[in-house]
Amino acid sequence: MNGITNKIKYAFAGIGSLIVFLVIWGLIEPRFLNTEEETAKIPNLPAAWEGKQIGQLSDFQIGMWGGNPGTSRRSVEQMIEANPAVVLISGDFIYHAEPEPDAEIEKAVSIVKPLVDAGIPTYAVLGNHDYGMSSKKVEPGTQLASSLESQLEAAGIIVLENESVAMQLPGGSEPLYLAAVDSLWSNDDNVEAALSGIPEGSPRVALMHNPDSFERFPANAAPLAVSGHTHGGQIRLPNSPQWSWLRFTQGDKVYADGWAKGYGKPGNNLYVNVGIGMSIVPIRLFCPPEMTLFTLES
Repeated sequence: MNGITNKIKYAFAGIGSLIVFLVIWGLIEPRFLNTEEETAKIPNLPAAWEGKQIGQLSDFQIGMWGGNPGTSRRSVEQMIEANPAVVLISGDFIYHAEPEPDAEIEKAVSIVKPLVDAGIPTYAVLGNHDYGMSSKKVEPGTQLASSLESQLEAAGIIVLENESVAMQLPGGSEPLYLAAVDSLWSNDDNVEAALSGIPEGSPRVALMHNPDSFERFPANAAPLAVSGHTHGGQIRLPNSPQWSWLRFTQGDKVYADGWAKGYGKPGNNLYVNVGIGMSIVPIRLFCPPEMTLFTLES
């Protein structure tokens, strides 16, 4: 009987030690930063854009308790070293900035401004937290979003709302179009408006915060689309975003670490960046922060 009791004690002690280890590691992991390098094929890509890189950053979540602004700054520093042709930021610059958002907005802007200072054209959309929305039931904070957008624009970040822009290389004449979609949770994502300014058959990239917006793109309208929002699940089984804590608590459709295979209409490809920051708890487990570099091919 004593032998069985001892085995049970050892088992519980082992489980307890494992839990403590995972919590400690979960607090350490957000300070790591992966650089993911991907290849993206874009039909009718101009020759000048062949082999050029597009960088992506996402979900800084500045203002969250126990967050990791240091990793956010490091991601920008490493992105500047990589020197892509453009950088796309897929939203959630801040976390819970109300009722005094100025400090969080100022910190978020100070983190991304070096990209512009380094001469890298930088485009962004806003995410649900930039509207003060921690859930879909919260009323969108349009004043908060407007204040953040104004200060980002003042720093040289081009913030897009359901619109497109022709991205040009220095001295180039052939554009690569960017279609940018606003926040889904604030009911402001309008894919049709984002695509309306792009000539048919033109090369394009799509930018959004929430990957669920991607399914609204018509076939062949988004050969490369990038998003964030889900943090790859944040706390999950190794390499398994579908088996994660956020997956079963948030109710979003897409949880991908990288390419969302089999999602969306034919000819469209979505990459989901796992982001830098965190939500609800300041822990990442088997899901370290990332910055992404896409090398373009025709």
